[in-house]
Amino acid sequence: MTAESRLREQICGLAKSMFDRGLTGGSTGNISARTDDGGLLVSPTGTSFGRLDPGRLSRFDAAGKLIAGDAPTKEMPLHSAFYDTRSTAGAVVHLHCCHAVALSMMPDADEDNFLPPLTPYAIMKLGKVKLLPFFRPGDAAMGKAVRGLAGKRSAVMLANHGPVVAGKDVEAACNAIEELEDTARLALLTRGLQPRMLNPAQITDIVTHFDVDWEA
Repeated sequence: MTAESRLREQICGLAKSMFDRGLTGGSTGNISARTDDGGLLVSPTGTSFGRLDPGRLSRFDAAGKLIAGDAPTKEMPLHSAFYDTRSTAGAVVHLHCCHAVALSMMPDADEDNFLPPLTPYAIMKLGKVKLLPFFRPGDAAMGKAVRGLAGKRSAVMLANHGPVVAGKDVEAACNAIEELEDTARLALLTRGLQPRMLNPAQITDIVTHFDVDWEA
């Protein structure tokens, strides 16, 4: 099996795992990953994470030209924005997970630091998550908004829509976006209960120890 064949299988396997656990439903969500030659493998438009076909993934060359597979997701501007502005991005995942979306609707949601510091893991895997305003699905303005961050964030939350996360590879990106959803769920479960959050000294210790890009 070639490296690209293994990557195709990995993308589809991780996508199905997230679908089976209810992290995104129907034909929602999209996923992409860099190939060894600098191209991309991308989930096709209108497909379900539960039924992705490794052989039909959209295949782009290093110049960004579609060379094989089905037509890609309409959210390509989001994916391209992360790849073009973050040199470390090896994969991008976008989900419509319920708890993160619900938290984005709250009137007191922090635009600069969307997730409250409830556990160390979201800090370690995501850094600060930027809450972006609502855009029509497929609107190229979403990609423009990500480009406006100049590569300083690995994750954004699209209000009333869903999170988008870039990682060094497809497994890291999936792990990080799952951590985002878990933290959003915790935030909703403890909302109004005055939970003990991590204090500034604890956050600083985590950021320093794990070399997190936190002040961006």
